[in-house]
Amino acid sequence: MNFLVDLPELTSARIYSGPGSGQMFSAAQAWDGLAAELRLAASSFESVTANLMAGAWQGASATAMAAVATPHAGLLQGLAGQAEQAAAQDRVVASAFEAVRAATVHPALVAANRAQFVSLALSNIFGQNAPAIAAVETDYEEMWAQDVTAMVGYHSTSSAAAEQLTPFHRMLAGLSGRSVSSAVAGGRLGGFVIPGLSIGNRGLLNLGLGNAGNLNLGWGNAGNLNLGSGNTGGINLGSGNTGSFNPGWGNAGKLNLGSGNIGKGNFGIGNTGNFNLGGGNTGGHNFGNGNSGNHNVGGGNYGNSNFGSGNIGSGNFGFGNSGNNNIGFGNSGNNNIGFGLTGDGQIGIGGLNSGSGNIGVGNSGNNNIGFFNSGDNNVGFLNSGSENKGFINSGLGTGRGPNLSAGIGNSGDLNTGLFNSGGSSATTNTGWFNSGSHNTGIGNSGDTNTGFFNSGNLNTGLFNSGDVNTGLFNSGNNNFAAFNAGSTNTGSFNAGSSNTLAFNSGDSNTGYAGSGNYNTGGFNSGASNTGFFDSGDLNTGIGSPVDQNVANSGFMNTGTGNSGIRGTGDYNSGFANRGTYNSGADSAGHEAGMTSNSGVLNIGSNNAGFLNYGNYNSGFRNTVYPSGTPVGNTSGFVNVGAVNSGFFSTGTGDSGFGQLADYSSGVLNAKDYISGYFH
Repeated sequence: MNFLVDLPELTSARIYSGPGSGQMFSAAQAWDGLAAELRLAASSFESVTANLMAGAWQGASATAMAAVATPHAGLLQGLAGQAEQAAAQDRVVASAFEAVRAATVHPALVAANRAQFVSLALSNIFGQNAPAIAAVETDYEEMWAQDVTAMVGYHSTSSAAAEQLTPFHRMLAGLSGRSVSSAVAGGRLGGFVIPGLSIGNRGLLNLGLGNAGNLNLGWGNAGNLNLGSGNTGGINLGSGNTGSFNPGWGNAGKLNLGSGNIGKGNFGIGNTGNFNLGGGNTGGHNFGNGNSGNHNVGGGNYGNSNFGSGNIGSGNFGFGNSGNNNIGFGNSGNNNIGFGLTGDGQIGIGGLNSGSGNIGVGNSGNNNIGFFNSGDNNVGFLNSGSENKGFINSGLGTGRGPNLSAGIGNSGDLNTGLFNSGGSSATTNTGWFNSGSHNTGIGNSGDTNTGFFNSGNLNTGLFNSGDVNTGLFNSGNNNFAAFNAGSTNTGSFNAGSSNTLAFNSGDSNTGYAGSGNYNTGGFNSGASNTGFFDSGDLNTGIGSPVDQNVANSGFMNTGTGNSGIRGTGDYNSGFANRGTYNSGADSAGHEAGMTSNSGVLNIGSNNAGFLNYGNYNSGFRNTVYPSGTPVGNTSGFVNVGAVNSGFFSTGTGDSGFGQLADYSSGVLNAKDYISGYFH
């Protein structure tokens, strides 16, 4: 039996059809009765022995009897304590069973769900029940997750209760002249524990760093059965997911596959809603990219139940239709079948161009060059937005200027590339399949990222679900390197915050595998130690369990709680740091209250990396404007300004390489709100 994979029909039936907690409470009462009898027997035995020794029985035989009787009385008292402990732990398990029974889905609800599924499936002749079947299956998955979560809690509590029991054979083994079989019960109720394979975890059967919950593999997960880092919820695979059953990065909800999805049952990137397949869809049950509405198939449709791309309205089949229930291309009106028709209920082909100033065929907008453009000032085919160059672009103006999208299938504004989606809220992307804004790269669902598949914001790198990271797979914020679930780390695999180097589950450590805080060295579980394997506090050396009565550990430190060498301030680790809660080397706050840097030669607060100036930066040599706010929020390398990602940019809100303006993406652009290259 494995409750992690058992169907909810089985789990719920077992919980509700068993004997219940009554027999466990009865057993606890019986253990209490046995304990009382044992204590009474011990008291009576001690009383009889004492009376004999105080009376006529004297001599060597009396002394020998007393030598044997005293441990026997102690044994009876010890066994009574064991019985009382068994009663207490039995009650703990019984209470846990009552809790799991209350948390488990009732079998009748599971049966009703399966019956509804069968009924819908049998009557789904034309596929009309597909949405209802999907909803029923989602409810069933939620029941499954609820049962698994309840059983994980029950297993954790019962195993912990069993671990606290002392086996009876340990008491019996001390009796003179007696041998006790090793087959006597050892006190476990089932389950197992893996000791020593993780650092800073709270819960059962976690492998990794800083997990809170049960059966997690990874870093900084809060919940059960997560594989990855920084997940909040249960049964997630990936990083930075909030919810359950999400494989991917930065999803908020359940049953999402991909990154940056908000809702449930989405497959893709940056979808907001439920059961969307694609990227940047806003609504539900869409198939494609950049649809705003429900039940659309295609890209960049605004409305419901459209099949095609760039349709504005509902029930359209084709491309670039404005209105409802049109079939064809570039129709303006309702219930038309054909090309370039204006009005309602028409069939056929409009003029070569129904707009003005067009060159080509089937343009229903104005000043277009190409075929079947229903917007204005487009060059290409089937563009329903304005100022586009390319194919099937459906972006609309946002009031900041013309669209200027160049590429294929862009449903956002001011994009360069392929299939950048998200409607008018997704602007100024350079690359492919970006559903956020101001991104340079591929598949970014957050904003102002440089790289691939980032679901957070202001990242430089790959698969970051947090914000302002430089590196890979970071689910925390302001990290430099890879796989950090905490924040402001320089290094990898840190579940804590403000650490320099790797595998730290505590905070502000310089070194490796620190589960405590403010340590310099490795494998320290205490605080403010300089050395290795110290479990006490303020030690300088190796393996000390003692708390030292000193202000700092290490050498030439000034302040309180520092470790390392030449620290000035409080609770710093590393070398020559000034301020508070810094790790690494030679970092300092540039005004009062600026703290928590990691790395080398950072000035400000909450920086990770090397030679950064300002606040909340990650990477290398990022600097705020000399006259500007100290808040940088920049990732990457050698950027000057604020809220940037990428390389060598000067401005605000830029991604990419060498930007000289604001809110631009791409390479070497000198204009604001632009995407692409060399503008």
